[in-house]
Amino acid sequence: MNSSILRMLRRVAVTAAIAVLFTGCGIYTTFKSPQYAISDKAYGDIAAADSTSMGEIGWREFFSDDKLVALIDTALVNNTYLQSALLKVEEAQASLQASKLAYLPSAEFSPAASFNGSRDVQLPVSASWEVDLFGSLRNAKRGKLAALLQSGEYARAVRSQLIATVASTYYSLLALDAQRAVYEQTEQSWRQNVEVTRRLMEAGRYNAASLSQTEASYCSIRNNLIDINQQIRQTENQLCSLLGQTPGTIDRGKLSEWQSPSEISTGIPVAVLSNRPDVKQAEYALAEAFYATNKARSAFYPALTISGSFDIRTTLYEAIGSLLQPLFKRGELKANLKIAKAQQQQAEESFRQTVVDAGIEVNDALVSIECARAKRQNYTEQVGHLQDAVKSTQLLMKNGSTTYLEVLTAQQTLLEAQVGEISNRLSEISGVISLYQALGGGAE
Repeated sequence: MNSSILRMLRRVAVTAAIAVLFTGCGIYTTFKSPQYAISDKAYGDIAAADSTSMGEIGWREFFSDDKLVALIDTALVNNTYLQSALLKVEEAQASLQASKLAYLPSAEFSPAASFNGSRDVQLPVSASWEVDLFGSLRNAKRGKLAALLQSGEYARAVRSQLIATVASTYYSLLALDAQRAVYEQTEQSWRQNVEVTRRLMEAGRYNAASLSQTEASYCSIRNNLIDINQQIRQTENQLCSLLGQTPGTIDRGKLSEWQSPSEISTGIPVAVLSNRPDVKQAEYALAEAFYATNKARSAFYPALTISGSFDIRTTLYEAIGSLLQPLFKRGELKANLKIAKAQQQQAEESFRQTVVDAGIEVNDALVSIECARAKRQNYTEQVGHLQDAVKSTQLLMKNGSTTYLEVLTAQQTLLEAQVGEISNRLSEISGVISLYQALGGGAE
């Protein structure tokens, strides 16, 4: 019996060795980082003028507003999404450690030994050791390492996104403050128009319909002021959520204090985009899928586990069973390999798309900044001309040379231009912040 078992064991071992000679390269290969197909046109038609990127600047240096810096510091400590991302890193670290321990023998303790009347003995401690002949444990460990690196890049991406979101929300709040100041000034001016119209009606120069129209417009402005106050409160609540704190007033500066960078440096596309956390995350996801495919291939080969039992016959039967098991599960193993290959292909396509989208994000931010700066001077001139027009029409109305409708039209047009100027300023700031994040800023 023993000689026949040994012959069968040798036959299976020889068959496995031959299989490894012909197909083993697929289970031992190491993942190589893909070639980044990033051209000089990754940002579009906007050429990189400098090898350095503004994304390399630390966020504390990039944002000069001390109050904003304090808010970002609070968010980095309290934000639950970032803390969850960091916990995912710890989870991946533990998983990697577990995969390393799989190389070591495992031991189990039973409360008592037993004798079965023969020479075989069962000891209180049983031990086993899986020999990694065909790379199953190796590929599992490398896959866990890729998962760890992927979770680390995910945490960096969340950190960068959090910093950019806090900054964008902060400046949205400052823009709302600036718009509220405009609405408050307009409300005072409109109140004066109501008084002037009432006096002119009493003097017989306007009728009741004129006064009613002026008062209706004044009510609309007051409602706008209520709306802007509501938006301010809601934006403060959004910031509080990012900061991980209960609703309250946010200590902040003024929109006019923003210092826009005079030069926009994007750096060389291949150097910038290849180091973005989301791109690196996609790369490590591809590596994890690569090792999952290798592991699925290694499942076709027999597993060898060395046991600490004293029963030689049991040991041989277990060894033969583990060696022959892949033969009986070949259909399932083929399906698993096909799934792993498909998932690897999906990861590769996702990686390529992530690189493309990264360049598009940079282009979008650059276009937003360019357009906002191009409109800046136009808004400045428009507001100046409309302010002169409002003053002129108000004087003409008092002298009876124009109607109240011209005054209302001039003031409404001025209000829209002033709000538009503030919105354009916010668009420029948001574009700069988006560009900073798109270039990898805040991920350090």
